[in-house]
Formats: sequence, C-alpha cells, structure tokens
Amino acid sequence: MQGVVPFPSPDDARARRGARRSEPLWRQLLGEQLRSERVARAERLTDVARRAGVSPQYLSEVERGRKEPSSEMLAAIGGALDLTLLDLTSRVRDRLAAGSGTSTPRQVELRLAA
Repeated sequence: MQGVVPFPSPDDARARRGARRSEPLWRQLLGEQLRSERVARAERLTDVARRAGVSPQYLSEVERGRKEPSSEMLAAIGGALDLTLLDLTSRVRDRLAAGSGTSTPRQVELRLAA
C-alpha cells in the first residue's frame, strides 16, 4: 500500500475559503432588496405578507436571507410590492454586479423551453 494521504483539516478549508473573495448569497441580496422595497413604500411586514399569502414569519426569514423562496413565492411577494420577477431579479443582479466591481451588468440571454 502506498503512503497515507492526509485529509485536510477544517482549518485548512477555512483558510482556503478566506483566501477567496466571498460573494454574498443570492438569498441574502434578494432579502435585502425585498426589505428595502417594502421600507421605501412605508409598508409593514404583516401587510405585505398578507397580500402575498405568506406568514409574516416566513417573509421576515426571506428578508433576512434565511429562506430561499421558490419562484412562485417570489412572484407572490414581489406582486404584493407591485414588482415582477424580472424587476426583482434585475435589481438583485445590479446589486451583485455593483458589489463585484463590475461597472455595468453583463447582458445574459435567457431562453425558456416551450
């Protein structure tokens, strides 16, 4: 049998992750965007949650980046704020691009299967 290959320690993995620039999670940026939209409209969390058909607790978790909602949930929450899925994803994309140092968001073509 050949020599033993050492298994990396958790400290090694943390050091490698720390060496890379960490990007925010999509759900965190999405939650921040939803909260900023709600606050800008001077709306209470309970009112938006009621219109979206979700519990205030769930909406709070989404806004804090704790939950990753489905597209159906996003459409409902966005609709309660008079935003489309395209509005939400574009705004989150812009935030992500701004944080990465990219001066203008890259255009991406999206084709949906019929």
